[in-house]
Formats: sequence, C-alpha cells, structure tokens
Amino acid sequence: MGKKFAAGILGTGSYVPEKVLTNSDLEKMVDTSDEWITTRTGIKERRIADPSQAASDLGIEAARKALEDAKIAPSEIDMIIVATVTPDMNFPSTACIIQANLGASNAAAFDISVGCSGFIYGLAIAQQFVETGMYNKILVIGAETLSKITNWKDRNTCVLFGDGAGAAVVGRVESGYGILSTYLGADGTGGKHLYIPAGGSRMPASEETVKKNLHTIFMEGQEVFKFAVKVMDSATIEALNRCGLKPEDIDMLIPHQANTRIIEAARKRLKLSDDKVYINLDKYGNTSAASVAIALDEAYRKGLIKKGDIILTVAFGAGLTWGSSVIKWSK
Repeated sequence: MGKKFAAGILGTGSYVPEKVLTNSDLEKMVDTSDEWITTRTGIKERRIADPSQAASDLGIEAARKALEDAKIAPSEIDMIIVATVTPDMNFPSTACIIQANLGASNAAAFDISVGCSGFIYGLAIAQQFVETGMYNKILVIGAETLSKITNWKDRNTCVLFGDGAGAAVVGRVESGYGILSTYLGADGTGGKHLYIPAGGSRMPASEETVKKNLHTIFMEGQEVFKFAVKVMDSATIEALNRCGLKPEDIDMLIPHQANTRIIEAARKRLKLSDDKVYINLDKYGNTSAASVAIALDEAYRKGLIKKGDIILTVAFGAGLTWGSSVIKWSK
C-alpha cells in the first residue's frame, strides 16, 4: 500500500505530577550538590508521581488534553499506541488500560518499549496507518513513572529522571503538511549500557533481586553520553535528507530532554540559534518516552510553533535506539 494521505498532528497534550523534587532535596538524600547536577546535566528539578499514580494515570491526563485540543471524542480514535518502559504491569498493556478509562472503545491498543525514543517511534507507526488510509485518528502517548524504577541510592542516576506524560493525536492533514519524514534506528549491541536486569523472564523477581536493587535502572553514563552526542547529529541530518531539507530550514528543534550538554552540542553543529531549540529539562529532568511529547506540547501551547513551521524532533534511548522526524506544522 502506497501513501494516499498526509499524516500530521491534530492535537497535543501533556501532564506532569504535582510533586516537585529539587536538587537541594536530592542533596539530603545522596552525596551530590545542586552545582554538580546543574553543571553536568542542566536539571534543576523533576516531578514525582504520587505512590497511587501509575503510568496509565499520567497518560490518561495527557490524552484527554490532546483529544480536547484536536476537538475529537474518544470514540473517534482508531488506535492507541503507548510508549513506556514503566507500564502499569507486564500485561495487559498500558494502552488497553488507557483505552478502557478513556472510553475509546473503537480503538486497537498496544504498548511499545523503545526507551526515550518511544514517542518518535509511536509517531512513525501512526504515520503509516494514516498515510495508507487504514486508520483515520491515532492517539500516541509517551507515559513514564521513572521514579518507581530509580535507585534512589545511586547518585549517578537518581538525579536524572522524572515522571510525566505527553500525547498527540495523529490524523489526516492537508497535502504538503504533517510528518514529512521519519528515521528510526537501533544498535542492540549497546543494550548493556542502559537496562533493568530483573523482572523479566531472564531474571524473574526473587527476594535476592529485590535486595540487590536489580529492578532499578543501571546505566553506564559515559557510554550513553558518547552514543547520544553522535546519534543526535546523524539522526537529525538523516531525517532532513529524507525530505530534502537542510538545518537552516528548521524553525524549532524539539530534542529528547536528557542533558543540556548533549542538546547544546547538537544545536552548535546544526548552527541553530538558542530560540530555535526548546528545552524544559531544567524543570522535569529526563522523562524518557514522555520527554519529546511534553516539550512539543509546551512549545505549541506557548505559541512558539505556528502553522507552516518546520519542526524537527530527535531522541535516543535504551536499546540502544534512536528516532527523528521532520514535521511541517499543520495547526
């Protein structure tokens, strides 16, 4: 099936929990300092989900706002794709839980596990269904409660992550607008640099795995940093090449919010001015699959994105994975 329709974003939404965890709060928990965290990451604070909140609860809030923005009812949604590494449970999928709670009874629903690249992977999947005409309206959600899988005794990782959710409704837009190109990739040989050892079929939960904190994030920061700097560059250029555009055509870069040094390196190489890069990681930290979705929604609602603008989104994540997309804004 070839491309019949243009696919774009009809509405966006985001949600972050109320509780704020600042760098000074972390100083009381582990051997770190506000100066150390800020200098190395750019993060000042992050949001933490309530103990009663699961990923689906955050995702539902973001989804409702996206539906409201798109002016469509839950019953009009044909498919729900949830990108998450912190699902409510192994099964049913978080997408099915959200489907039930939204009342989107006509939607197919499934989760994808792509780490921080998840939202862009979700957009790319939705794009195919809309372009071929198989489905009309697809809800793509990135929802994470990383605070629940963080080792709060590990000072190298606990300062990085936060909770939140972002969503977009993908559907048909006028020709020439919408998602112009996407580029997805993976290098599974790098999986060992960022992972959770226990809780799956390789190492099921046991008293020992819990005692050893093996149900929390393990990360080789330097390796992930080197990979990220390289792939942010190559994935951005590849997405632009695929739709015949150049870095100077970018009106707004929405990068994965992991580290200001990584984003700054990408900005300099693309020769973009500061006002063409949206950054909110100082407020939220790294929210994994929710990161690009939250940033996109905020930039749009602040009026920083207008119809006809060229938006470039790019992310990297566990897997190791990466994804980028060029969108000509249609709203």
